[in-house]
Amino acid sequence: MTIDLKTVKHISKLSRISVDEEKAKKLEKDLNSIFKFIEKLNQLNTGKVDPLTSVADTVLQLRKDEIKSLNIRDQILKNSPEDNKDFFVVPKVVE
Repeated sequence: MTIDLKTVKHISKLSRISVDEEKAKKLEKDLNSIFKFIEKLNQLNTGKVDPLTSVADTVLQLRKDEIKSLNIRDQILKNSPEDNKDFFVVPKVVE
C-alpha cells in the first residue's frame, strides 16, 4: 500500500490539521515507510507464536472492591458547573 500526496492532504483536511506542502511531502514519505514496515511484518510466519498480553511475566494483584468514602455527595456536587442539589450538571456538548 502506498500513500500519495493527495491522500495525505485529504487525511489532514478530514482531521482538520493544517499541513503545508513541505510537511505533506514529509508525511507522505514517513507514512509510506511505516506501511512498508507493516507489509514486512505481515510476511512473518507467526502461526506457532503464542499471543502476548504483556512482555513482563507478572500477574496482576487483585484487591477487594471496598467503599472507602461514605457520604461525600455534597463534596462532589460542589464541583458541578451549575448549582443543583440532586445531580452533577455539565454543559451540553452534542447538539
